[in-house]
Amino acid sequence: MLRIKSFNTAYLYDDDELEAKDEIFNQYKYALAHIGIDFYREDVQEIILKSIVGMEDALRATIAYWYWKQANSEEFEHPNAFLIKALQEQWKPYNWQDYYLDNSNFKNPCDQWWQDAALHWGYDFRNQWVVDINENDAGEIFIIFSTRNRLSLRVAKQWGWERLKEYILEQSQMMNYF
Repeated sequence: MLRIKSFNTAYLYDDDELEAKDEIFNQYKYALAHIGIDFYREDVQEIILKSIVGMEDALRATIAYWYWKQANSEEFEHPNAFLIKALQEQWKPYNWQDYYLDNSNFKNPCDQWWQDAALHWGYDFRNQWVVDINENDAGEIFIIFSTRNRLSLRVAKQWGWERLKEYILEQSQMMNYF
């Protein structure tokens, strides 16, 4: 997932301003990505970078509207256009609820995988073999193992829990040989 600082034109903005925007953006980016916002689109990046006043309200308005559409069994068509207009016109959220962000689909994938690993393998195995899971500025997520190896989350999900566990154990045995 992108950070505002990784947007193409971020270098044109003051560091303090970028930091403030990034803090707000990071609270909502997973929710927005889930509902269909494409942060790789130049027009979306541009409007997010240009928005100073009312940015958080516009992000909340977009998420609240998605919830309203869901409650009415309607599809949220053109979420990018909606967000752009909300930011341009500084829309305020209608009926915003803080619990909206508690939706499991809106979780940081790093945090979600960490919790899922404990459910599938148990806390002891996860804590012994998984050092960290993090995301770089390009949006790539990597799992870092105590064997000093790393693997992309995308590959780990393709492999599944059992194959990934076998991989970890194989890597640990190889370390014992050296």
